[in-house]
Amino acid sequence: MFIQIEPQSDTPIYAQVTNGIMEGIVRGELISGDILPSVRSLAGDLGVNMHTVNKSYHELESKGVIRIVPKSGAVICSPSEGTIPPQRLNRISEELRPILVESLVAGMNEEEITELVASIISNVKGD
Repeated sequence: MFIQIEPQSDTPIYAQVTNGIMEGIVRGELISGDILPSVRSLAGDLGVNMHTVNKSYHELESKGVIRIVPKSGAVICSPSEGTIPPQRLNRISEELRPILVESLVAGMNEEEITELVASIISNVKGD
């Protein structure tokens, strides 16, 4: 698993760790049942504070991406079978809405936004 931390980024480091782990799942580098490195180990590897990685793990757990098992570590959860629970879909929609509104205000049309999203998905998957 490769996570790139950009200290000068406006994105908080814990969010960069969270996103890096989720991208690893999307690319198939991490699969259901895999155990993530310990908080201490990953923090050392990334050169960040342990509390930063701990916050990232708890964020992933709240999103249902991992399950934290005491004394065993953080385990990648299997993707939801069937439909996404409504509360998770609502959260994703709420987070995406301001970005889409900003895109429309900047002058992008629906086709350009769709193409951009498709390009980002392809990039994340490593296609």
